[in-house]
This record gives sequence, structure tokens and C-alpha cells, in this order.
Amino acid sequence: MSTTATVNYHVHKPERQAFELDAGGIVGNLISPELAATEITVLDERGADIDMNFEHTSLEFAAFHTDVDVLEDDHAWQPGYEADLQRFLKARLDVEEVVIFDHTVRIDDEVSDRKPARNVHSDYSSDGAQQRLVSLLGQDRAKEWAAGHYAFINVWRPVGAEINSSPLGFIEPHSVDEQDWILLDLIYPDRKGQILGLAANPAHQWIYRSRMTPEEVAFFNIYDNCGQAAIAHSALDMIEDPEIHTVRKSIETRTVVRYRDSL
Repeated sequence: MSTTATVNYHVHKPERQAFELDAGGIVGNLISPELAATEITVLDERGADIDMNFEHTSLEFAAFHTDVDVLEDDHAWQPGYEADLQRFLKARLDVEEVVIFDHTVRIDDEVSDRKPARNVHSDYSSDGAQQRLVSLLGQDRAKEWAAGHYAFINVWRPVGAEINSSPLGFIEPHSVDEQDWILLDLIYPDRKGQILGLAANPAHQWIYRSRMTPEEVAFFNIYDNCGQAAIAHSALDMIEDPEIHTVRKSIETRTVVRYRDSL
């Protein structure tokens, strides 16, 4: 079943573009490049006769259970949650090591410091991924990993309640033209990175899973040094049921994994 939603695509420009996060030292203050709101058709993966397999599509939806409450005020939940995620990824993928380095809780509320990302993007450019690998592992270990097969993988999961609004949507990689990608700088108060934005193309095939629950995850490729496609993604401006008024809450966890065949 298909439905419609609105997303914000990036726009090709002659000059280099950038996001500035926590601009001016204000947490949550975001300066964004120009975005173009675009209505899209999106296929609901739930119940559709399609095979979403990570190895072939760089995206997979799966059941996931944890007893950890990631909305606790302190960070005591992180070790337990990370252990659950490491077990999950090692069970689903042929990986030897999983390094978890970032959790972002997003709440679709005006007062939230981290709202759902409403721009069509993938999290790393090639240079940005290599730079991040060194910053995480150090020069020597990063060189060792880069000699084999490694990848950055995002694990996204609802928290608190079923997702009724602003679900996460993905573009099937085979429908993306290389010219659609736009290199963007990502400027933090203490460092600089690079991501990839995406310009609109009517050939894009969007997909999502409706009404995802905290017992489900989407895990998807955001950079692979052996060429597996990265997934462009964005929150979708849409509502499943206008009679339900829960606030969309989610956690995304960024990981870098080392595949067994790299040893």
C-alpha cells in the first residue's frame, strides 16, 4: 500500500553548502542550507510483497527487544543498550567487531533540542567517513580497519510509543542517480564533518514501515568502504491516524562495524 508524504530535498548550488549545528553555542540551534519541500509517494513495507534484505538493499526492518529504558535522565542505560545492539548486529550481519559511538534521541516537539531530521540525506561522505574512522579508532587502528571491509551502520528505533507521525522514510538505492548527491559540510562548535544531501528526482522510490513500535528497528547502511550503497533517508511529514496524538520519539545509534572477511 502506498501513501503520500512531504520531504525536504536539498538544492544544487554552484557554491559549497553547509549545516551549522549548535550555532552560536546554542544547543539545538541549526542553520540549514536551502531545502525544497516536495510531495512524494511512499510504499509501506509492512504487508508489501517485497524482500528488504540488508545485503541487497542496504536496509532491513527487524524485531528487536531490550529491557533498557533509553529515556532515563542519566546515561546509566547506555552500557546495557549497547550490549543489546552489539548482540543484534553480530547476529544479523557477518561482523567481527561493532563499535558504538553515538546515540541521538529525537523528539518531535518544539522544545526538543533534537527534533527529527527533516532533510533528505545520508550521514557520511567518503571523506567524512574516513575522517570519522580515524577520530574514533586512532590512526593505527583505523588504517588496519581500512585495509579490510568496514561500514558505518545506523540502527533506528521508536521509543515510548508506536510511531504515528513523522516516520523515518528511505529511498531504495537503485532509484538514486549519482548526480542526485550533494556534498555538504557539517559544522559543529568543536569539529567539522561532511554528509551527503540529496536533490529531488522523480525516479526516487520511497519506502517506510508503518506504525513501527519500540519492539522493531530499522538498520541501514550509511557508508561502506567496499561500495555497498548508502541509504538516503528523512523523516516523512505525514500522520497515520489523526485521532492519535502521541509525540514521535526515537533513538538512532551510529555504529562502525568490521566484517569478518576483513581479517
